Amino acid sequence: MHAFDVLGDPVRRRILELLADGERTSGAVTAVIQDEFGISQPAVSQHLRVLRESGFTVVRAEGTRRLYAVDAGPLREIDQWLERFRGFWNQHLDALATELARGRRERRVRGES
Repeated sequence: MHAFDVLGDPVRRRILELLADGERTSGAVTAVIQDEFGISQPAVSQHLRVLRESGFTVVRAEGTRRLYAVDAGPLREIDQWLERFRGFWNQHLDALATELARGRRERRVRGES
C-alpha cells in the first residue's frame, strides 16, 4: 500500500497522532479511536495492522500487552517527497514572519506592549 493511501484514512492519521506522543498499548489506542470514531475494536485492530504492515508503526510485546510506536522511516519518505513543494508555503510563511516583526516593531515605536 502506498504511503498516501495509508495516510489518506483519518483513523490511521489519528492513530499516528496518538503514537507521536509516545508508545501506547493497543488497548489505549483502541479506547481513544472507538470514542472518537465510533468504530469497533476489530476495526481499530485492522487499522493498526495496516499501519504495522506498511511500516508506519512497530509493535513489541510486553507480557500480554502489545505496545505500538511510530516508525519514522515512511514519514521521512513522505517528507522527502514534500520537499519539492515547500517553496509554495515557505514564501508565505516568510512573508507572515516579516509582517509580524513589522507589527511588533511599530508597537514598540508607539510605546505599546
